[in-house]
Amino acid sequence: MRVVHVPFTYYPEAVGGTEVYVAELARELGALGIESVVAAPASDDAGARYEYDGVPVHRFAVSPATDVRDLYGDGDAASAAALDAIVADVHADVLHLHAFTRAASVRAARAAHRRGVPVVFTYHTPTASCVRGTLLRDGRDPCDGALIERRCASCLLESRGVPEPVRDVVTAMPARLGALVAAAGARGPWVTALRARELTGARHDAFRALLAEADAVVAVCDWVRTILLRAGAPPGRLLLSRQGTPVRSVARLPAPESDAPLRLAFVGRLHPTKGLHVVLAALAARRDLAVSFDIFGVAQDLDAARYGEALERLATNDGRVSLRPPLPPEQVVPTLAGYHATVVPSQWLETGPLTVLESFAAGVPVIGSNLGGIAELVTHDRDGWLVPHASTTAWETALARLASDRRLGARLRAGVRPPRTTTDVARDMATLYASIVPRASRSVYAIAGGIT
Repeated sequence: MRVVHVPFTYYPEAVGGTEVYVAELARELGALGIESVVAAPASDDAGARYEYDGVPVHRFAVSPATDVRDLYGDGDAASAAALDAIVADVHADVLHLHAFTRAASVRAARAAHRRGVPVVFTYHTPTASCVRGTLLRDGRDPCDGALIERRCASCLLESRGVPEPVRDVVTAMPARLGALVAAAGARGPWVTALRARELTGARHDAFRALLAEADAVVAVCDWVRTILLRAGAPPGRLLLSRQGTPVRSVARLPAPESDAPLRLAFVGRLHPTKGLHVVLAALAARRDLAVSFDIFGVAQDLDAARYGEALERLATNDGRVSLRPPLPPEQVVPTLAGYHATVVPSQWLETGPLTVLESFAAGVPVIGSNLGGIAELVTHDRDGWLVPHASTTAWETALARLASDRRLGARLRAGVRPPRTTTDVARDMATLYASIVPRASRSVYAIAGGIT
């Protein structure tokens, strides 16, 4: 069996958790006798073919958007055709979409089906269904994920700084009005604002179409499963398969010295949704805390680089904070093992994140936001500490508590248990693929040993 995986981007470019997941899944599937090919959108090397960690990678182009609606609808026709050509060229048995973008799209799923190739979609980030991208209502409170056009359009406008009275007026207008204004040739931010309902409706329609088109839909945590059901995913095609880490656990290092500063680490993308600015603000308010904080950040684009610069400004004259180069995936768990705790201050609903699992594999507790997948993985006061996500005061209190009470840190460390692994995930996927590719069902199911 051969599977084509489509993430947001891929190595050697800077990557996030989705790409780490895909790379590890491809490796583990290979051990089960299933071949993987990665097809990834290209920045400037469309048509390139190479291997990464023994897995073939094919890059394909995405056409520039000619209208803002192109960013919200069924996807780019040219990239769908390019991806279809890859599927045909490698004789794929399954197309597995790990993103929902102009490249990993409804058009791509339909093209695969015309070729008789089944499609799997895994929901990795809130950007798949949420036009704001965070699943936080007006940037503050967790959303129920219901696809309600006017409510979602208002939230989108709020993220663009539109005042509430204006949002109320604009979202009360018929969706077709903005489209008519744009069709007349009008341009500018105010036209895009008028189109908020139209664009939101297009995204909702496309997401529902993807769920209807997919032969199987994978939720990586409980809150995602709930949202997918609410959006119309057929229950019989929906699988809950939690993320895993390639290392179940390492030989535990002795706990860092109790009289040393509280050693904290962050591993992940540099992006406002990751919440590092909240932690740095908390540290700035408590210069008395004996803490060291190492940030191993990945800058995926220019916006990330700018955010990194903003973090450096926040940490000016604070020798406790160090921005360090990103860690290679194989070094994350051994590196985290030398810290008192891993900090995961996300300001959106994470589906994992993998950093929590990596921290647990290192035998290290997590100080994380009380949101989404973090709250599902971390048990407060047993293997970590959950903090109200956006409250600088709450982060100050949590850091002060852990810095002053080392017995608490030791207890949390003792409460950490080995996490689920990518081997478990690969067995889930092998069994799932077998269920939608009948000719391979019996052999693959025997290899996988069933869904875990």
